[in-house]
Amino acid sequence: MGGPGGVDRITALRDAVDALSLVEGLPPIALLRPPPGKAAAAPRVSAPVSGSRMLDRVRALLAKAESTTFPAEAEALTGKAQELMARHSIDAALLDATAERPDQPGGVRLSTDAPYAAAKALLVQEVAAANRCESVWSDDLGFATVLGFPADLAAVELLHTSLLVQATAAMLRGRNERRAKSGSRRTKGYDESFLNAFALRIGERLRAATEAANREVAEERGDDRLLPVLAARSDAVRERLDTLFPGVTRYRLQVRDPEGWSSGTSAADRASLDAGAPPRRSVHGRR
Repeated sequence: MGGPGGVDRITALRDAVDALSLVEGLPPIALLRPPPGKAAAAPRVSAPVSGSRMLDRVRALLAKAESTTFPAEAEALTGKAQELMARHSIDAALLDATAERPDQPGGVRLSTDAPYAAAKALLVQEVAAANRCESVWSDDLGFATVLGFPADLAAVELLHTSLLVQATAAMLRGRNERRAKSGSRRTKGYDESFLNAFALRIGERLRAATEAANREVAEERGDDRLLPVLAARSDAVRERLDTLFPGVTRYRLQVRDPEGWSSGTSAADRASLDAGAPPRRSVHGRR
């Protein structure tokens, strides 16, 4: 006798068993928020901030950075956006330090789909590090988990999305220029090296912008609470990382195309045309 849709019962049972086997074989996914009914017993974790005048300014700056054809202008606009987000993060941290129920680190997941998933995960990690967050790449699941406080998570999401657009556009321009010069159509090694170099150099620029904002705010306010507050939040994020991902390993990245590396570095920082030797870097990840 056939079941629903004309499928016999034996086939339906076999499909159900196959589905259960597939689900059982999936890798575990870290629980970022308490399940329904358990929220009251869990630490307070706010959702990332979604709307404010400051975020509107950041979005406008990043939109201009994505649309301009002048790399130096794109870098300046992105740097200004990072500075605004860093200042916002400092304000949120100082305010939260005096709250009766301060926030605890939360998390978001960002896609790292193919192609060049490892390079995309590296970009997530570099942006996260510049905003006092931690990132873990689950290569078997196709995403990176970013842990941090709400204002910092919002910064990572905004900046990562914009920088991925900028990096991809710059990579395509570089690929076309290379093809016009040499006629080479082999692009995989070039593209991957370009994106890795872009991520590392842009990470350095973002961290520099964050450190500059920290110094400026400390001088303006003369508040000796700032550094201890920020350090405590960084410690809380790392503790959250250790709790959710106790078996984190490192994924070693390789640079396969020196020309792609040089072009990617130049795209992230036109002021430095000498790419130098590519450093060996790794991405926090789980398999």
